[in-house]
Amino acid sequence: MTAGVTADVRLGLVRRIRRWDVVALVLNCVIGAGIFGLPSRAFALAGTYSLVAYLVCAIVVGLIALSFAEVSSRFSSTGGPYVYARDAFGAFAGFEVGWLLWLARVTAFGSLANLFVDYASIFVPAAGTGATRAVVLISIGVALTVLNVVGVRPSTLVTDAFTIGKLAALLVFVVVGVLFVSRANYSAAAPPSYAHFSQAVLILVFAFSGFEMAVIPAGEIVNPGKQLPFALLLGIGIVVVLYMLIQFVAIGTLPTLATSQRPIADASARFLGAGAAGFVSLGALISISGTLNSIALVTPRLMFAMAEDRLLPRMFGAIHSRFRTPYVAILVSSVVMVALTLSGSFASLAAISTIIRLLTYAATCGALLRLRRQPSAPPAAFTAPFGAFAAAAALVLSVWLLSNSSRSDALTTAIAGAAGLPLFFGYRAWRSRARKQA
Repeated sequence: MTAGVTADVRLGLVRRIRRWDVVALVLNCVIGAGIFGLPSRAFALAGTYSLVAYLVCAIVVGLIALSFAEVSSRFSSTGGPYVYARDAFGAFAGFEVGWLLWLARVTAFGSLANLFVDYASIFVPAAGTGATRAVVLISIGVALTVLNVVGVRPSTLVTDAFTIGKLAALLVFVVVGVLFVSRANYSAAAPPSYAHFSQAVLILVFAFSGFEMAVIPAGEIVNPGKQLPFALLLGIGIVVVLYMLIQFVAIGTLPTLATSQRPIADASARFLGAGAAGFVSLGALISISGTLNSIALVTPRLMFAMAEDRLLPRMFGAIHSRFRTPYVAILVSSVVMVALTLSGSFASLAAISTIIRLLTYAATCGALLRLRRQPSAPPAAFTAPFGAFAAAAALVLSVWLLSNSSRSDALTTAIAGAAGLPLFFGYRAWRSRARKQA
């Protein structure tokens, strides 16, 4: 073993994800394609008060991130929110959290992969239609599958590279754009209605979410109890500052922000010239690519963790003897991702990802409160300041945000959760019969 690389003997995984790799993973999981359309959506709902909505969202996400930082510091095994819910509330709750997260991620992959091809067709028009589009989508899935099977280190290095690329593109927009802002665009206006403001915050929570995925590969992180709290809090801090600056520049440079379909591209064209559209499209491609790689990295680890706990068939917990990666879980997840990508059937499920994330956040915040009262709980390497208050407040805020979700999305989420029940109870019954026959 090289310096800084250790093996988790129980899991058979190798700890090759280091501190700044985890920070890059947090940033890649949060900063996706949404930021390229987010400024106009938030402005249309809340106007200049969208900046206040960002602050409210930052408080909400900050409280949740504090809870994640403490709870993640208690565990060194793979699974993230699934493990937290399992230890705090039992196997069934853990399975439902893991199942819903896995489902949300495979559908998100399908959505983002199709969006990637849409942006790529700007440069190569043939990539957006017919058989060529299918070939490109399959190639994306195959390339990311191979990358993740051959080792976690190559995948994290690619993640690092995409993080640098996406931050560079957005920083150019902010640094140059701030020189062209117009004060007149910030004129006082009537405050938005409660409904519109809360909807703006809900949209922003979706844009700030994703950091919960970075804790899943804890079994491959060097000293996760120390590195995860650091990466979570630093990563969220960077995202808050960057997103607020992007919104500030968009408001100050684009008078038609509320109706813009491509706000960053349209704003860039005003101060960078007509050629800015290509620059922004390239930045979007880099950003989407990084997020796709992060999803391909972390999603199979949920399946792997549940198989390790015998909540899924043991084959999903198989580890490659050479590459030390959960290759069966990677292959199965990749097949589902590519199938959804080609079919387009992910659309209805993609709409519920915010609800699933909020439920995951509520479960982890509840786990903090529960684990603090359990003498047998693993010790915390990081204790969140005012942690109990932060967790309780985050729970209340999560309920508030969930109350603003549509009934149709809530029903779809319930159906998605119920879809995993036959798998959970069916496999448990099979294991019980197998033990009796042994």
